[in-house]
Amino acid sequence: MGLIAYRYRLLMLRFVIVFAAFSLNTAQPLLARNIAQNIDSESAADQLDQAISGDMDTVQEPLDPDQPLTDFPDFGVDWPDLNAPSPDNKEPQDPAEATERDLEMDRRLAEDDSTQSEDGALRREPGQQEVGQRQVGTRLQDGGFVNFQPLDAMAERAYEISFSGLPDNLGSQFSERFQSLSALEEYKDAEANFAQIKRRAETDRELVERLLRIEGYYDAIVRNRFAAGQGTDIAVTIAVTAGPQYRLDTIVLDGIDQAQEDDPQQFREQFGLQSGDVVNSDAIADARTRLDQAMAENGYPFAATDQPALVIDHAERQGDLDIVVTPGEKYVFGSILMTNTELFGPEHAELIARFDEGDLYKQSDIEDLRRALVATGLVSTAALQPVASEEKPGVVDISATVTPAPLRTISGALGYGTGEGLRSEINWEHRNFFPPEGLIRLTGVLATQEQSGSITYRRNNFRRRDNVLNGQVALSNIDNSAFEARTFSVSGSLERQSNLIFQKKWNWSAGFELLASQERDIDGDNQTTSRDTFFIGALPATLSYDASDDLLDPTTGFRLSARLSPEASLQSGSFFYVRSQLDGSAYFPVSEKIVLAGRARFGSIVGAGSNRIAPSRRLYSGGGGSVRGYGFQRIGPRDVNNDPAGGRSLVEFSLEARVRLDIFGGNFGVVPFIDAGNVYTESLPDFSGIRYGTGLGIRYYSAFGPIRVDVGTPINPQPGDSRIAVYVSLGQAF
Repeated sequence: MGLIAYRYRLLMLRFVIVFAAFSLNTAQPLLARNIAQNIDSESAADQLDQAISGDMDTVQEPLDPDQPLTDFPDFGVDWPDLNAPSPDNKEPQDPAEATERDLEMDRRLAEDDSTQSEDGALRREPGQQEVGQRQVGTRLQDGGFVNFQPLDAMAERAYEISFSGLPDNLGSQFSERFQSLSALEEYKDAEANFAQIKRRAETDRELVERLLRIEGYYDAIVRNRFAAGQGTDIAVTIAVTAGPQYRLDTIVLDGIDQAQEDDPQQFREQFGLQSGDVVNSDAIADARTRLDQAMAENGYPFAATDQPALVIDHAERQGDLDIVVTPGEKYVFGSILMTNTELFGPEHAELIARFDEGDLYKQSDIEDLRRALVATGLVSTAALQPVASEEKPGVVDISATVTPAPLRTISGALGYGTGEGLRSEINWEHRNFFPPEGLIRLTGVLATQEQSGSITYRRNNFRRRDNVLNGQVALSNIDNSAFEARTFSVSGSLERQSNLIFQKKWNWSAGFELLASQERDIDGDNQTTSRDTFFIGALPATLSYDASDDLLDPTTGFRLSARLSPEASLQSGSFFYVRSQLDGSAYFPVSEKIVLAGRARFGSIVGAGSNRIAPSRRLYSGGGGSVRGYGFQRIGPRDVNNDPAGGRSLVEFSLEARVRLDIFGGNFGVVPFIDAGNVYTESLPDFSGIRYGTGLGIRYYSAFGPIRVDVGTPINPQPGDSRIAVYVSLGQAF
């Protein structure tokens, strides 16, 4: 304190002397101007000259710097005696020595400010001064420097960023926020001079302090350190002394007791935070969100919470949290109100909704209805707002405002598969041809092995949410290596299936098929080709369970499905048989970038021999959705022309590794795979003669799902099989 008082007095002395000299210098020209304005005579001019030259008695004598200073009344501090010993009882030092002492003190203060204690601690190694081609300064134990300065400070150079002393309990959000907000990270690819690097580092130092306060570290000290990196780089270290985490003391949810019955206690439990928890801004925001959701899910559509008020006590290292809660009244659902009924009316919206009039209000039911309205394909946007009923107390109606989407679509597709050739398809559809949600679709296919046309009727949400009524009339001509068939068919079904918006656990369908088909076949007795006409009626049904996490690109979970189709055939007499198929697949994430996927399929036809069953209704294997490496339907028994003859049972297995690559933004991946399978003439497979195919696939992960390109080759081909097969489609193979 003595040294500080001494410097203070010396500073005041210098100030007074400078002020007095400045006043004297400015007073002389001012005096001259005043005299010149008031005296016009020649004698007055002489007096002016004397005044300027200092000869007049009225002008003060020049200031004597050796005179003692005049005391200022009530100044409070005595003038220093310049001849007295210094406060440390030593003789006055030479000015150069005093300056050197001040610089040494400043340097030590800088070292103390730049180092940390042993509890997280970066400490200075004693006596290390380095002067090189690129840096000077006092070296610290962590490699940084106090007062680090490259010799060529204006040269542009790259830099490296690192942290030291960060607490271990920081969540991933700290790193994510720093990466997105950091000035050093944002401009890391652009070289900069040392001054620019320091400015960026200072901005990031303040950012880190703010981010640590979010985590409850209100006493954190953050400093930047600089050192020489690789080559001409600068190593920037953000050194942190975190200090203790502050804890919550009192938590007040003012107004929450206005809720009814036991709801206040339930809402407090949902809020979750308690006294003693860390003062974490993210945790507070999450707790507030949970409270809002709890009220909105339990009948309070107009509930509101104010912004949290957090008062920090640095002495106690605690925080008091206060949130004003306004629950409002408790409501049940009323009616759905719609002003625009161009697409459908409120009755159809109530059919789609998962709530009935009188049910307790839940915000999740409102969001579900909004998504379901968009899923119809008729609505581009839907806004749903609760409106308190004026006629029925405690009842809230839902006001639905929908914006129609374009109802007509023309689409097309082009594809290619080895063994299948080129395939083009065009579709026209009107999604509300028969309101509400009555779709009509016209489809035409022109392909190497297929020419067909069809008319499809589809009504979504038929009499119940998610039920779909289908009907189709089709005419086709198929000519591939397995069979040739000209077919007219009529079919219909009722189904509940997943779509891209709602992936359902349970899916099912049940329907009928009636078809007349003229098909080429091989006579089993003399192995001659003939054409036969088949009249077939079938009652197909499917049931599946989907426990995977994604419809087009699953990474975990499993799927199981079963298909059963009793069929009656009229051809040289009538007979009955049953077609069945079981499918299963599973997905195992090995790491964040690798997923192992496996699939198995078993199929069987019971009740009739292969020669009596129409070729188009037999079982086949091979192709992009089956055993890759082989042509479409090319696996299994062959006829005298070496064409696939089909069979009454099949087995298939697939195993692949889906590896996502860190290139091109992580949107590409590779998939090595191996497939196996075979078809048998008996109704049960004997697992003999299994055919194997292997290859490599490429995936492009688009916004709507992966685009698949697989290239496979058969390991043990049959005569006539190609050595290379290529498949392109949307979605994974299974």
